[in-house]
Amino acid sequence: MKKHDYVLIEFLFLTVVSFAVPVGQVEGVSVYWWFDSAALILVLASLGIGFFHLVRGRDGLAAGLLVALGTVLGTLAPLQLIGSIETGEILNLGYRVFLVAPGLWIYVIALGLLAWRAMTLLSKVADGNRLIALAIPALFGVWLLYLWQVITTGLGIPSVLLPSPGQIGDAISNNGSTLYADFYQTVVKSVLSGFAFGCGSGFLVAVLVDRVPFMQRGLLPLGSLVSAVPIVGIAPIMVMWFGFDWESKAAVIVVMTFFPMLINTLAGLQATSHIEKDLMRSYAASYWQTLLFLRLPNAMPFIFNALKINSTLAMIGAIVAEFFGTPIVGMGFRISTEVGRMNVDIVWATIAVAAVVGSLFYGILALLERRVTFWHASYRRAK
Repeated sequence: MKKHDYVLIEFLFLTVVSFAVPVGQVEGVSVYWWFDSAALILVLASLGIGFFHLVRGRDGLAAGLLVALGTVLGTLAPLQLIGSIETGEILNLGYRVFLVAPGLWIYVIALGLLAWRAMTLLSKVADGNRLIALAIPALFGVWLLYLWQVITTGLGIPSVLLPSPGQIGDAISNNGSTLYADFYQTVVKSVLSGFAFGCGSGFLVAVLVDRVPFMQRGLLPLGSLVSAVPIVGIAPIMVMWFGFDWESKAAVIVVMTFFPMLINTLAGLQATSHIEKDLMRSYAASYWQTLLFLRLPNAMPFIFNALKINSTLAMIGAIVAEFFGTPIVGMGFRISTEVGRMNVDIVWATIAVAAVVGSLFYGILALLERRVTFWHASYRRAK
C-alpha cells in the first residue's frame, strides 16, 4: 500500500463514522444521513468510489477523475442537508450545531480528504495537459466556495456578518442591471482609460529617460515621491481638479500605474547585456534599431510584469477613488452606499464582480504575455 493511500483510508473511516452520529434534529429527534434516500445514495456513491480507487485505483488521469467525481457526488448530500436547515425541516441551533449535528461536519472533513487526494492525483498528470492544469485550481476554488456555503449555513452565521455564496449569487441575479451599470462606469470608463494612459505614458517616459540619462536622476526621485502618496490623499484632489465623473478616477489610476511601468520598463531596457549591444554595433545598427529589435524584446517580460501589477492597482484605485465623490453609479459608490443600508449581500456581490473582472483582466494579460514572450526561458519546457 502506498503512503498517500492513507488519505483515502482516513476518508473511508470518517465517512463510516459520520453514519453513526446524527446530522441534525427534527422536533428534538436526532436524524441521520438516511433521513432522505437521495442524500443516502450520494453519500454511498462517494464512499463506493473512494473504496474502489483504494482497492483497484492507480495513479493517473483516470484515477484522478474518478476521485474528483466522488468528491462532486459527495458534496451534494451536505448541500441538500443545509438546504433542509434553511427551510426549517431540520432545526438550526446556531453555534450549537456542532453538538447536535456532528455527522455533517465529520463527513465534510472526510470529503476534504477526498478532494485533497483528487487534486494530488490530477497534479501528477497536469504537465502537458492544459485542461487538467486548469481543472486543479478550478476544483480548489470550488471546494473553498463549497466550504464557505456549508459553514455559513450550517452554523447559522448571520448574513450581515458573512453571507453565503448562494445569497451572493442571488444578489447578483436580482441586481444584474445595477451591477452592470456600476461595472460600465468603473471598469469600462475609469479603469480601462486610466490603465491605458498611465501605462502608455510610463512606457514612453521610460524610453525617453533611457535616451536622455540626466533625466533619470531628476525624474525617478520625483516619481518615487508621487507614487508614495496614498490614494486617500490623491483622490479628493483629483475630484476637485477633474470633477465627479469618471475623469477624476482615471486620473487617480494614471498616478498609480505610471511609476510601476516606468521602473519596470527601465529595468528591462537595462537588462540587455553588453555583448548583445556590441553585436548590434558590429552590424552598424542605429540606436532606434537596437531599441526596436533587441532591447524592447528583452524588456517584454519586465513590461508585462508592470502591466499585471497595474491591472490590480487600477481596479483598487478606481473603487477607492469613487468613495470620495462620484455620480450615483459605480462599484465604489455601491459599496459605500449599501454598507450604510446594511445590504451586505449587495456589497459582497459588488466585491465578487470586481474580483472576477480583476482576475480576468490579469489572466488576459498573462495569456498575452505567454504569446509574446514564448521565447523566454521561463516558458521553455525541460525535455
